[in-house]
Amino acid sequence: MKKLKEIASLLIYIVLCNCIPFFEVTEDTVFRWIIPLTLVAVWIAVSTADKEKKKTVRRLERMRKCCNMVKTAGITAVVEVFVLWWYIAEYSPKGAGLVFSIIIPVIIIALTLFAGVAGIAVSSKQIKLTDHIALLLWWWVPVVNIFIVRKFYKTARREFIFESDRAELENARKQNEICKTKYPVLMVHGIFFRDWQYFNYWGRVPASLIENGAEIYYGNQQSASSIERSGAELAERIQEIIRETGAEKVNIIAHSKGGLDSRYAISCLGMERYVASLTTINTPHKGCDMVDFLLDKAPSGFVSFLCRRYNGIFTKLGDNKPDFLAGVNDLRASSAVSFNEKVQDSPGVVYRSYMSVMSSFRSAFFVLGISYLLIKKLNGANDGLVYEGSAVHGEHTLITNKRTRGISHGDVIDLMRENIDGYDVREFYVDILKNLKEKGL
Repeated sequence: MKKLKEIASLLIYIVLCNCIPFFEVTEDTVFRWIIPLTLVAVWIAVSTADKEKKKTVRRLERMRKCCNMVKTAGITAVVEVFVLWWYIAEYSPKGAGLVFSIIIPVIIIALTLFAGVAGIAVSSKQIKLTDHIALLLWWWVPVVNIFIVRKFYKTARREFIFESDRAELENARKQNEICKTKYPVLMVHGIFFRDWQYFNYWGRVPASLIENGAEIYYGNQQSASSIERSGAELAERIQEIIRETGAEKVNIIAHSKGGLDSRYAISCLGMERYVASLTTINTPHKGCDMVDFLLDKAPSGFVSFLCRRYNGIFTKLGDNKPDFLAGVNDLRASSAVSFNEKVQDSPGVVYRSYMSVMSSFRSAFFVLGISYLLIKKLNGANDGLVYEGSAVHGEHTLITNKRTRGISHGDVIDLMRENIDGYDVREFYVDILKNLKEKGL
């Protein structure tokens, strides 16, 4: 039905653009009106029948319509070249007839294309900032603007298909509550971030988990502090959740340094009796040699300046005495040796770790790309911050995608809210909770 509607829309559009040639070529007055009215009737009938079946969210539906506008404008522009060539060659129009036969389709196509691209720019969440800037700078350059518009269209179409499929999947299994684990889930962030209300550290992941029945809580620890202090904050948070929910234990999912904070709280602060499982995501259990390298090479004055600036900014953002240097020092490979000797796994807790790697420095944004190259030289395969071997702890799984892009340290927490070919970050976490539920946790 949707295909029929698109075809009818395209034909109506082409007839509208060529109204002057159409009326001049079609001598039969009745026939002149039968074709347009028939197409309009088909379009209305299909639109009415299709209206009841729409289940996509408003943003996706708007994006689909804008994509169709761009496609219609593009196809019509190509058709128009041949129509006008034939019309001028066969009928040799002159004066106003010739002028309007050219101006009308140009105006209609330009307005449709502008509206479609503008709608995509507003609706799509997968189009990158660099692409928006390119559109603003180069929209007026012939040929270049075609490639830019084509990229907007292809990106938006992929996003619509991907998100529509996810919406259907979520609707189909919503009642099954596959993420409704026995114990509530505590999600623990890594260093240099906070659990802000208006910017979720975990991106689109928590909403998907909640939709599938999960009970989600956040660590709320400092953005940067020593493992001991962050672990103490997590211990308080765990007990708070236990009191609030009445649950016996919690399942912890921790990213990056959050995994070390969680291990300390479990093994050194008596939280093993309140924690059923710890799942660490790209956590540097063996430390980061890059941190040792950078801190040893960097001038002490620069490090002190950076610490003051960071601590000052994050104090204003809500931290209670953040400690940049303490947090970073605990990520040293040299610090990890003594940490692992002191912090032994608790036998009553299920430990599982995951790790991803980038395929090249182009797999992530600039900063992670540079650090990827440094860590690759020091330790080999890495995610831009943590090398592969450092993340192994307990039952371990390497996260892979079917494409060559790789998955960065930020990708595993949906930092950029990007749909990656061969890796659905939301489904990855759904599977984690699904497995915990199957284990009775």
